[in-house]
Amino acid sequence: MDNSIEFILNGQPVTYRGSATARLLDVLRDTYRQTGVKCGCKEGECGACSIILDGRLVNSCMVAMGRVGGSDVLTIEGYALTPQFKVLDAAYASVSAAQCGYCIPGMLLASECVLRTHPNPTEEQIREGISGNLCRCTGYNAIVKAVQSAAKEGAGLW
Repeated sequence: MDNSIEFILNGQPVTYRGSATARLLDVLRDTYRQTGVKCGCKEGECGACSIILDGRLVNSCMVAMGRVGGSDVLTIEGYALTPQFKVLDAAYASVSAAQCGYCIPGMLLASECVLRTHPNPTEEQIREGISGNLCRCTGYNAIVKAVQSAAKEGAGLW
C-alpha cells in the first residue's frame, strides 16, 4: 500500500509516495539521490547512514518512512551548505581526519551534533558523541583533533 508522507529534506518540503515500512536510508539514496548517506551495515551499528532527524543524530537504516512524516531531515548534502560545515570541513582537512571517506558524512553530522550540545567539548564528550560512527581508517585521534579545532575556529557558530 502506498502512502503520502510529507517531510522537510534539507530545508525543502517533499512528499514521498510509497511504503511506510521502507527504510529512510533507501528512500534518501534511491528516491532523493542523497548518496552521501552511505549503506554500511543495515543494522544501526556503523553510523555510515547517519542523518540528523528533528535535531538528533540517527541511523537512517533503522527509521521506517512512517516515522518521518512531518519531520525535518538533514543529510550531509544539506549540511554541506551551512557555515558550520565549512568550519568542520576545513578542520577535518587540516589534520587529515578523512582517509577513505566512507564514514565521513556520518562522522561530520555526528561532529555537528557534538558541537551543538557542547560548543567547547572535552575529548571525552567528542569521543562519546562520535562513538556510534565506526571509522576503519583513522583510529579516531585525527577526528577528535578536528572537532576540537572546529570548536575553536567556529566559536559562536554552535
